[in-house]
Amino acid sequence: MSTDRLYISTAALLRAIATGYCGLLLGLHLTRMGTPPQQAGLVVASGLLGAAVAGLGATLAADRLGRRRCLVALAVCGAAGAMLFPLGTAPSALAAAAGLGMLNGMGRDRGAALILEQAALPATISDAGRTRAFAVYNVLQDAGHALGSLLAGLALGPAAGFGLLALVLLAPAPLYVRLSAAVEAPATVPRRRLSPASRRIVWHLAALFGLDSLAGGLLTTALLTVFLQERFGAGPQALAALFFGARAANAASHVAAAWLARRIGLVNTMVFTHVPSSLLLVTVAFAPSFPVAAALFLLREGLVEMDVPTRQSYVMALVRPEERTLASGLTHLVRLGAWAVGPAFAGLFMQRLSLWMPLVAGAAMKLAYDAALYVSFRGIVPPEEAPKDTEPSA
Repeated sequence: MSTDRLYISTAALLRAIATGYCGLLLGLHLTRMGTPPQQAGLVVASGLLGAAVAGLGATLAADRLGRRRCLVALAVCGAAGAMLFPLGTAPSALAAAAGLGMLNGMGRDRGAALILEQAALPATISDAGRTRAFAVYNVLQDAGHALGSLLAGLALGPAAGFGLLALVLLAPAPLYVRLSAAVEAPATVPRRRLSPASRRIVWHLAALFGLDSLAGGLLTTALLTVFLQERFGAGPQALAALFFGARAANAASHVAAAWLARRIGLVNTMVFTHVPSSLLLVTVAFAPSFPVAAALFLLREGLVEMDVPTRQSYVMALVRPEERTLASGLTHLVRLGAWAVGPAFAGLFMQRLSLWMPLVAGAAMKLAYDAALYVSFRGIVPPEEAPKDTEPSA
């Protein structure tokens, strides 16, 4: 592994520990404070909205200011927000701190730093190894998510819990400082532009990813924590163990995704693993007990993330190297914006309709996404899948 790829992957691991911890910590803290589900959804949405704003800034400015500088700044802001969050009592104060720190209630790392790391990662490896590099990157992230989930089981007080979160969020900064100039965007090409062919592909993918992410925003770890506590009375230790198992299942699935993509292609891997995971999500909503719900949820988590390294690799494969920051940024911004909207609706559904409504609605939207993605992109292949005697489709 190259030195830059090692630093990027280690930083992703540390940030993922913070993200896995934050997803449960937010849900447990909001429940302890007696925050109604609708207001809890708004607080979680504010954290995701802050990440979306930071992602926009990174997309537009990072190639000019430097990816390394921007990554360090993101780590500092995250730590600051985590330190301020437990000081708030009113929902508006909690929302402001969550927005500043880009505090992620998803339980999965989907922030602005991810945009820049994914734009830089392909420069550290060949096309043939790109999907595997993204798979390893995501395995380390899920290992971090799992470890972070276990940390929430320590049941620390608010000050200690969020103080620990701040330290882990800040930890990647020294690694970003040590990255070489190779991770920066090419200096000789126009910035913030996509070719007409790339523009069509990126915007089409972004629209589809937005639908998937809106569904995902209904299913954040923080709100799933609220659902499992309210429906089954699950305690912090049981939830920490469950989400640790879920992230471990995610990690294993990323390795399987790289293997499967070499055999059936990136698009087929994305779609054919995502559909059964959505169907399993519906069964979680109507499970009769916590052990049954936990088992079904773990099965779902073994499939739901197989589209992540394949999706990341696919987007980076279809655009030119100088377009990668913009392509990564646009697709992630749409996802972040949709995620930011989803929790507010999920909280409303849980309070006004039923605790299980977000799970069913999210599953239905994800199935629609899978169908649209397959119909639209099954004939567009990355360079490594193109016939040897023809040009790659684009």
